[in-house]
Amino acid sequence: MKKLIGLFCISLVAIACDSKAKVEKEVEAIPVVTKLNRFEQAFYESKPSELAKVKQQYPDFFPEDVPDSVWINRLQNKDWQALYREVSKRYKDFSAEQTEIDDVFKHVKYYFPKVKEPAIYTAIGEMDYLNKAIYTQDKLIVSLEMYLGKNHPFYAGIPQYIRDNFEPRQMIPDVVAAIGFRVIPKSRKADFLSLMIDAGKELYLKDLLIPDYTDAEKIGYTPKQLQFCQENEAYIWENFVQNKYLYSTDSKLPNRFINMAPFSKFYLEIDNETPGRIGQWVGWQIIRSFVENNEDVTPKDLLAMDAHRIFEQSKYKPKKNE
Repeated sequence: MKKLIGLFCISLVAIACDSKAKVEKEVEAIPVVTKLNRFEQAFYESKPSELAKVKQQYPDFFPEDVPDSVWINRLQNKDWQALYREVSKRYKDFSAEQTEIDDVFKHVKYYFPKVKEPAIYTAIGEMDYLNKAIYTQDKLIVSLEMYLGKNHPFYAGIPQYIRDNFEPRQMIPDVVAAIGFRVIPKSRKADFLSLMIDAGKELYLKDLLIPDYTDAEKIGYTPKQLQFCQENEAYIWENFVQNKYLYSTDSKLPNRFINMAPFSKFYLEIDNETPGRIGQWVGWQIIRSFVENNEDVTPKDLLAMDAHRIFEQSKYKPKKNE
């Protein structure tokens, strides 16, 4: 009997692998060619006398209410120039990253055929870690100063849990998160369950668009943090249920479990061992459970579904490790 069960499981895995291989083969055949625009090079390698030419070439990067003196000061500022030199060392050649972004948009067009690939703009910004990549219908802007490596001296003073995701490998997951902001319909509900599942939808989009990335890379965890979630999933869920958090609109819950933080706040001795944003990870597992139990629902339809309906049909019930 055990042999039969084992053979059945192997067959299911083989079918899943064949299905994935078929999708990836179809994705690879989709034509995508993005245009790369190196704004930071055009700006920082120009002279003050050439500013008008750069502004004409990149008008969207120069707000009308900002005087030219601000840009000239930035051009001549030694700190900004030093930052540009560091970025240039790491990203003088952006071809590998562009190829990855092209592959992302092949996947995007497979699942969302009406979406067109944008022009890519690389830039250097104000180290806004909440907007490392920005996607509009025709532009994808990537702030390169945010991907120099978590231990780079320029990040001194930024909390470790934030700069842990300033690694080059985090660029493409951030690009997908920016895409998700545009293609995933906004939820109207603010209860904890909806917030978790909304975050889970973004992570599920990463499953679709960057399937070769690890789960840790998709969510921005270390392998150890991911392992904690996997080993304690049932206990985390039990805590949420017992404390009646699921349908609560308590404004403190997002900061405790959803938003960026050094750790999640169960108000237990174990808190320091937990990764932040653990509610996002749980929402991801609910989405995955739904997908496993509702194969007839397309990814596009799933991303538009009501969070409560997703939960009800997910059959999500994590088991405790023995």
